Amino acid sequence: MKLNKRLALLFAYLFTTLAAAAQPAPEQGYFMFPIKPGVRNYLSGSMGEIRATHFHGGLDIKTDQREGLSVYAAADGYISRVKMSTYGYGNIIYVTHPNGLTTTYSHLLAFYDPLADYVLRKQYEKETFELELFPEKNLFPVKKGQIIALSGNTGGSGGPHLHFEIRDAEDRLYNPLRWGFKEIIDTTPPDLLGLGIQPLNIHARINGEFARREFTPKKTNGIHTLPDTVFAHGLIGFELQTIDRYDDTQNRNGTQDVTVFVNDRQVYNHHIDRVPFELSKQVSQHVNYGVFRRTGRTFQKAYVDYGNDLPLYTAPQNRGRLNVQADSVYHIKLVAKDTYNNTSTLNFVVKGQKPVFTQGANGKVTKPQLSYEIIGNILKVNASDTSSTPRNVEMVVNNQRLMLVPSYTKGAASVSLYDLRGGLPESLEFCGTTTLLDLQATIPSGQEYSFTNRDMTIRFEKESLYDTLYLQAKREGDVYTIGDYFIPLHKPVKVTITPSTPLTDKSKAAVYYLGLGKGRGMLGGVWDGNSITFSARAMGKFKVLEDVKAPTIRLLSKSPTQIKFRIGDDLSGVNSFRCEVNGKWLLMKYEHKTATIYSEKLDKSIPLSGKVVLKVKDNAGNEAEFVTTI
Repeated sequence: MKLNKRLALLFAYLFTTLAAAAQPAPEQGYFMFPIKPGVRNYLSGSMGEIRATHFHGGLDIKTDQREGLSVYAAADGYISRVKMSTYGYGNIIYVTHPNGLTTTYSHLLAFYDPLADYVLRKQYEKETFELELFPEKNLFPVKKGQIIALSGNTGGSGGPHLHFEIRDAEDRLYNPLRWGFKEIIDTTPPDLLGLGIQPLNIHARINGEFARREFTPKKTNGIHTLPDTVFAHGLIGFELQTIDRYDDTQNRNGTQDVTVFVNDRQVYNHHIDRVPFELSKQVSQHVNYGVFRRTGRTFQKAYVDYGNDLPLYTAPQNRGRLNVQADSVYHIKLVAKDTYNNTSTLNFVVKGQKPVFTQGANGKVTKPQLSYEIIGNILKVNASDTSSTPRNVEMVVNNQRLMLVPSYTKGAASVSLYDLRGGLPESLEFCGTTTLLDLQATIPSGQEYSFTNRDMTIRFEKESLYDTLYLQAKREGDVYTIGDYFIPLHKPVKVTITPSTPLTDKSKAAVYYLGLGKGRGMLGGVWDGNSITFSARAMGKFKVLEDVKAPTIRLLSKSPTQIKFRIGDDLSGVNSFRCEVNGKWLLMKYEHKTATIYSEKLDKSIPLSGKVVLKVKDNAGNEAEFVTTI
């Protein structure tokens, strides 16, 4: 990491600490609860929950498993923004208040009458369902407690609820519960589900190994402990899997605050509040991203990783990392706290233990085996030998042969460690067998970099990477592998490939991202001759596919009041649709979760009648048409 970035982060730590200390407490009672005010409410989601691509901002308020509950303006103000979308927040209202804050109300079923009519007319004027509007300040004033909408399930919602946020003028997301809503009751402390300990340099050992270890806390009389002492050495970092439950609910909500004490001295704290909207994606640096992608478990790091610019941390010394010295004893206390100051504590002991090489037994190994993995900057090589005396692994770096001396043994395996900053190895040789490594280049973070091999060109921008990347890039048949699924990108990279398989129609061909399962998502791309350039927001596997099939259309119902269709596409996805009655545009609302579109007339008094033509186009340009009459 460059010095100027380190200095910037140090200033960020100091600024965040001072700003947090100077921040005034929210004015209790300024905002009213937006759903069933004055009555006990329940949450299905809270501030700071870990989601796949972001921190959850605001509250998910339950709506009795149904749509259509009245949504109230939380305070006086005016409607400053309104948006209709098939995905994301769905139908959303932004209300700006005199105190400079803005409240948002998402996944709405319908807007209140003056706003609903305004939006509908704009949709017909622009002939589009998806729309974003910024009304003039004096156009839609609202009073505290005024009904502004009905709750719904639009956009990316997984069920009926109201998503409620409080933001400031800089688009930072605040925890709404800080405003003391009496409608929410919480006396339940957070759950501590797991502790992870991560080695952070080549000298680190956890219970004798260079490997991340997980421990399950044991709860006795309200106190969490580990059953055994943890033996460690070198630089390590703690990770905590914690959730919070509200009274009388089983939802797994977010824990906002984690503090670490070492021998009664605070060395780390994070507090998830005032999250800058544009930095929310850096949740991938806040958690152990690899564990999350592999298992779905959200271990929050109790140290600040490189590339993490979130202003949530107080860890000025060693970034929250612990450098364990031999024969020293460290009494560790991790405290998890929710918004209502309910706390849970995990106590355990780390004892420094200098690594000692011991001879392992060959066990039941019948033939030599070799495997490797990359952990941070370290190449970890496991070699299982049939010999009672472990043989060394030879490594080729820059056409020179190096002998990897085992760092320690585990059973029949000898474990060797190599710092990749010393040069990228080309191959490993063990017991006469050569294993080729597909490490192509060392890509530094914080600067532009272009990589080219015979299969692809990858262009990294200054902000593409959080930290140094040891790039794996190869082609196997029609599938291109770039990097590792389990390492996140900060910003997209540009990739150019030249497919070897002949294409029937390049205008229908695009690059698709192949997920860990059977999922695939269209990324698109721009053709230049026989090459295509695309933008990749994540690393993994990619393939060029042709979509030559038109979307599907099925009529579900029709009447003078409304017409309804189910639409779909089996590969590139629906891009657009247009419905006309007797040649005039008809608004169709799209609900992607049910793959349905349904009409809304501009003039409710005029029945639908005549020739109906619906055209649906997919992202590859294929078009389907359906004609009927009402």
